[in-house]
Amino acid sequence: MPLTRKFRETVKARAERDPEFRVGLFREAVEALLSDDLETGKILLRDYVNATVGFETLAAELNKSPKSLMRMLSDKGNPRADNLLGMVGHLKKREGIVVRIAEGGGA
Repeated sequence: MPLTRKFRETVKARAERDPEFRVGLFREAVEALLSDDLETGKILLRDYVNATVGFETLAAELNKSPKSLMRMLSDKGNPRADNLLGMVGHLKKREGIVVRIAEGGGA
């Protein structure tokens, strides 16, 4: 289901004024990817890119085509691991966060 323009604008406005929200969106995307939920991870990562750097700027920084990055994070996109992890690593550095993996306390 495609997002409405109003929803995207709302997410972007919140990300611009609330760093915790922005980092939380990125963290949720990474956690989904690491939990073998590629579809959710791609959706959240696409929302994060749209709300922050934008595909045009990100593509220039990664020396890639914006359409290629958009396709990679689309519903039918099937990104190669090196491309997806390269994007995540770049966004992590750009955001200035450290990603750690911790053992869960589940049963």
